[in-house]
Amino acid sequence: MAIEVFNRREIKYMISEEDKNALLSIIGNYMDSDPYNKDGKTYSICNLYLDTPSDELIRKSLEKPEFKEKIRLRSYGTVPLDATVFLESKKKYDSVVNKRRTPFILSDAYRYFDSGILPDNPKLNRQVFSEIDYIMHFYRLKPRVFISYDRLAFFEKNNSDFRLTIDKNIQTRRTDLRLDSPAYGDQLLPEGKWLMEAKAFKAFPLWFVKFLSSRKIYSTSFSKYGAEYKNFLKTIK
Repeated sequence: MAIEVFNRREIKYMISEEDKNALLSIIGNYMDSDPYNKDGKTYSICNLYLDTPSDELIRKSLEKPEFKEKIRLRSYGTVPLDATVFLESKKKYDSVVNKRRTPFILSDAYRYFDSGILPDNPKLNRQVFSEIDYIMHFYRLKPRVFISYDRLAFFEKNNSDFRLTIDKNIQTRRTDLRLDSPAYGDQLLPEGKWLMEAKAFKAFPLWFVKFLSSRKIYSTSFSKYGAEYKNFLKTIK
């Protein structure tokens, strides 16, 4: 069963191809690859971010408030209308991220976004959905941005608290806002750059801290949706 509630710190780093390769050369000593990374290859994640017509949620988020939230619909790769996807809320308060999600059938999600019709799905987490539904109606949210990327993911051996993700090929668009459409759009990262994210509720392991220090890798404030919105503003000025 997919985990539906997460609480953790999430720290981001912009790394080079050389940094990524150096990490991969040692990571097998400490972490196991996500099952989605078959034969060491990346897997695809696609998201629809929901917002108001004036992009209120992402504008507030970029002001760096103490509390912020996002709503998105996520799939693993391009999927058909009868596939299971995940409707997620992501809230951040005092550097701790709380993510809650519930499974949806993609066609039900589209119907819900268009008309507010609630899905008849026994797998739906009703508590999580009611929280998201309140936010959806309060802000009158609709799909605004498609963001996809290719991911490598790892879990520390014997410690499910620590997770690493490394993303590349981050593509964004504001048209064709569907998860059953192919992944395409404008590239968000410069050539040769990867976005690494370390996720844990407790302290990061010593081996990882030493790796960051040896490579002189420093944390950065970076949001995929936030970066997309900044780029979008440049096109409308």
